[in-house]
Amino acid sequence: MEKAHLKTGSDHIDERGALRFFNNFNMEEVVRFYEIAPSSTAIIRAWQAHKEEKKWFYCHSGSFMVKLFKIDDFENPSPGLAVETFALNESDPMILVVPGGYANGFKAQAEGSKLMVFSNFSVSESQKDDFRYPLDQWPIKW
Repeated sequence: MEKAHLKTGSDHIDERGALRFFNNFNMEEVVRFYEIAPSSTAIIRAWQAHKEEKKWFYCHSGSFMVKLFKIDDFENPSPGLAVETFALNESDPMILVVPGGYANGFKAQAEGSKLMVFSNFSVSESQKDDFRYPLDQWPIKW
């Protein structure tokens, strides 16, 4: 089974400006995308999970802390699951790949941060594969 991981992008800067690219990101699976722009750094968006839906997270403005849990039982997940933490920021071109089977949560680390989220499911498919857990499901430090 695929694990959550980072895909490294690259950039090129010259007198004309900057170019950021992800030539190793095959977008054939992507069906839709959306942008999340939290109103403040105090907001924590957690926990949403999908058994099958795959997502890709890209921070193009500011920075985010993203936390993931590999879910063992979607109806009654264990309280002691190990957390995986990823830092995404605009100055380091990275895409976080999150296959199905994970719960995700994230928090902006800088005002004005924006996160692009790509998905391989339509909205209606995603809604049928959606699991939500309370913020205090896993007591972690943000």
